[in-house]
Amino acid sequence: MTLRGIEKSFGAKKALSGVSFDVHRGETVALLGPSGCGKSTLLGIIAGLDRPDQGEVSWNHVPLTGIPSHQRNFGLMFQDFALFPHRDVFGNVAFGLQMAKWNAESIEARVEEVLELVGLSGFAGRDVNTLSGGEAQRVALARSLAPNPRLIMLDEPLGSLDRTLRERLVFDLRQILQHSHQTAIYVTHDQEEAFILADRVVLMNAGRVIQIGLPEGIYRHPDSVFVARFLGMNNLLPGLVESKGDVKVVSTEIGVFPATDAIPGPATVLLRPDDVQPGMELACSLSGVLAETSFRGGMVRAKLVVNKVALDFDFPSYIPLPPVGGMLTVSFDPAQAVQVFPVQN
Repeated sequence: MTLRGIEKSFGAKKALSGVSFDVHRGETVALLGPSGCGKSTLLGIIAGLDRPDQGEVSWNHVPLTGIPSHQRNFGLMFQDFALFPHRDVFGNVAFGLQMAKWNAESIEARVEEVLELVGLSGFAGRDVNTLSGGEAQRVALARSLAPNPRLIMLDEPLGSLDRTLRERLVFDLRQILQHSHQTAIYVTHDQEEAFILADRVVLMNAGRVIQIGLPEGIYRHPDSVFVARFLGMNNLLPGLVESKGDVKVVSTEIGVFPATDAIPGPATVLLRPDDVQPGMELACSLSGVLAETSFRGGMVRAKLVVNKVALDFDFPSYIPLPPVGGMLTVSFDPAQAVQVFPVQN
């Protein structure tokens, strides 16, 4: 599928501006971004539930303009699952097949196949009102997959589930999509969901595509201050990039660091929270007061105050730290831990 130059406004509000990207066959693409950034509006345009003001959606180079949603052979799954309460599991999963006039034998075989795919073999006769949240989510997914859609679109499908269940199901969902070789678009504001599920991520803000790439590539190399901050990297400092002889350095409130590929001039400097370790073993080091710690299971978030600047770092919880109020020295490889963004004029 190809999207080119999608524009959409609601009155004076610009919802989408110049949105362009591709989805390859069998690929899962995550639309990631904050609430209100245009993800669901874009999904509605792809589904044929709304029309763009400008731009085009096409499938295998064939424009979809004017093709109604029910003729696009796209599946859509929402956060609330929208199961039919008067139908059992079989009736819910079979609904789209019955609307498509499949014969009874084929319907029975396909329902059995997709229930096995989502891990619900033997559930066909169950009342949907007795299902757990995770089971209901799987039935909704089976119903979306049953008609063999060219594309399945999932709009925050795990958003209504509790954290523990959501974390388990996101891995199950990835396996189901991969096993079925299903082309999918997954809408979420949760970066962990997007990174676990997606082959590629399209990150959006204010109706625009901000960055497209592999999950690890976006996390390791955010294109902008917005992307870094959205991904939870808040150690962002004003800096100045200068040439010192044959090398470039960036000066900040907490020190001077190498900046080999940076553009000279004012900059914002990111110090990654997860590429720093206690001690002085690596090339650059900082010392400050350990102001706060927050235990988070396998990881501890530590707030270190250096020259009156508060910085957050993530350490494995087994690493011993001094008591709050004590001094802590950390070190890092600037090539891994420091990224410099030029200030836009």
